[in-house]
Amino acid sequence: MYTFSIRFAAALLLAVACATPAAALDIEPFIRKSEFGEITISPSGEYLAATVPMEDTTALVVLRRSDMEITGGGGLGKNRHVSDMWWANDERLLFSVAEKMGALDQPRQTGDIYMMKATERRIESLVGQNVNAMSAGTRLGGKKAEMVWAQVVDTLRDNPNEAIISVGGFGDDPYTRAERLNVVTGRRLPVTRAPVRNGRYVTDGAGVVRAAHGVTIENSVKTFIRQRDGAEWTLINDEASNGVSLIPIGFSADDASLYVYAQRNSGTSVIEAYDMVTGKRTVVLADEKAEPERVLRDPVSGVPVGVRYMDGIARTGFFDPESAIARQYRSLEAAFPGQSVLITSSTADGSIMLFHVWSDRNPGEFYTYDSVNKRAAHVLATRSWHDPEKMAAMRPIALQARDGLPLAGYVTLPHGSDGTGLPMVLMPHGGPYGIYDRWAFNPDVQLLAAAGYAVLQLNYRGSGNHGRAFQQAGAREWGGKMQDDLTDATRWAISEGIADPSRICIHGGSYGGYAALMGAAKEPDLYRCASGYVGVYDLPAMQAEDARSSRRLGNWSKDWVGDDPVALAAVSPSRMATRIKVPVFLAAGGEDEVAPVEHTRKMERALQAANVPVESLYYRNEGHGFYVDANRREYYSRLLDFLGRHIGGKTAVAAAD
Repeated sequence: MYTFSIRFAAALLLAVACATPAAALDIEPFIRKSEFGEITISPSGEYLAATVPMEDTTALVVLRRSDMEITGGGGLGKNRHVSDMWWANDERLLFSVAEKMGALDQPRQTGDIYMMKATERRIESLVGQNVNAMSAGTRLGGKKAEMVWAQVVDTLRDNPNEAIISVGGFGDDPYTRAERLNVVTGRRLPVTRAPVRNGRYVTDGAGVVRAAHGVTIENSVKTFIRQRDGAEWTLINDEASNGVSLIPIGFSADDASLYVYAQRNSGTSVIEAYDMVTGKRTVVLADEKAEPERVLRDPVSGVPVGVRYMDGIARTGFFDPESAIARQYRSLEAAFPGQSVLITSSTADGSIMLFHVWSDRNPGEFYTYDSVNKRAAHVLATRSWHDPEKMAAMRPIALQARDGLPLAGYVTLPHGSDGTGLPMVLMPHGGPYGIYDRWAFNPDVQLLAAAGYAVLQLNYRGSGNHGRAFQQAGAREWGGKMQDDLTDATRWAISEGIADPSRICIHGGSYGGYAALMGAAKEPDLYRCASGYVGVYDLPAMQAEDARSSRRLGNWSKDWVGDDPVALAAVSPSRMATRIKVPVFLAAGGEDEVAPVEHTRKMERALQAANVPVESLYYRNEGHGFYVDANRREYYSRLLDFLGRHIGGKTAVAAAD
């Protein structure tokens, strides 16, 4: 009787814990947008250019480095975001813009190149549809108004008034051309034409276009080189014939070798040096655990010198470990132990370098380094209100799927927790293909950890960063092996003692929303609740939407998701609602073009018909992820309330408090 009473009391306490959420959490620090995004220093070192995230746009500002006063800047309106920026000279900044309909949407380049002076708040269109939409085919002060898209290839550090750009049309001709752009007048002169569809270019140290690659109509990569300006193009690799793609990333300092990103059929991709005379290919950097994530360049010359890997945590590798730039990186990394360092830009003479420091607990800080006096100085923090010492750490994990495939991911535990018997949120990433969870500061993860949850993130098969074969292993596995990987990771967390098996919820956005509802349907006894954010829930409907969008997207969808409507219906959560036994929370935006809101409404109707408890939140003015501050505040408050009622974490402090 005594033993029974203890067990009864324990069960009662657990029920109360789940029914009565813990103390409230101030969510404002986590949902507040970063003050700054990317930052770059001008050639003279006088100015800093920075992107500034706003409610539904990203603007650009220029600050005078001596006093950090704003001297110029501007934005381009709702859903338009500054995506890349380059100092053309000491006075002028070039930048490109992308459109996003929602916080989780993939940015789509508009193809316009804009120019802004460091001391003005006026933006000028140099190339693209917006030069002068009413005067197509005319020339305006040297600029040509025409329906084209463009990208910056090289800002020509030895020629302050010109840049090399690639230009393409919106019509039936898929062949791009390289042009020389005068950044003052906007005048463009032809350089060369791509030898392959959708061509992209790489210049040598003198600014001569000498490499190009593109994707054929058969969806394979062809790579070309030429020996000098005006020479004919020579094919050096065709993915269709050997299964290997070569992507040019830059030339060596002496222009004798072209560095290429070489994807392999098995294992991870490598960096090779292609001898421009003999054609010999030599591996200069390889890692068996992770893909090259980012190319590291000499901040003055732009020559590739190494790569960053995301092998659990971020680390760097260099072509020549004894080079001056490699030693510079090692010195900075030693000064910021446990964090990642990236030199982002420098003055033209290399005397002042700007570098970025970040980690899983540090949202990011920028410093300058005076290479003459050997001193670093703090410039600014992207989210200055967070104390890294109070943030939760991400722990890399490794496990095996039920079929033996090695899997990797992360567990984030509440700060100060002993890491055992915790309520847990499994958070599958979106995408799904090629995307992967990374060791980095993630406001959503930190919010959940601060609310008392362990957060489990898994790079299931199909994710990026582990090679071509690993990504292709996820093809046509929606609701299949990709879902099983998430199940296996959840059971791993239980077996490790991290997760309380009676307090686990699955929550995700986009594809992660699909995986959340599919997990609840496929494993009805494993999760206590499920939350889907801007998800897709009906795969036959998704394929019809993709086919209407474009032939290319429709073909991709059939190749990667599947081409059997009956089989796809069988793994569509909206058609499996009767198998879901736990409460569900759904959220969606009325302007979502990636996962149309009807997916969520259909899912909700199916759950209601099956008598499954379901809560929903819709915003007519939001897209694929919520931008508006008030909407984000309500969404995250509702999410924490939902989780708290079912697995017992903290709820959000009321906005009025």
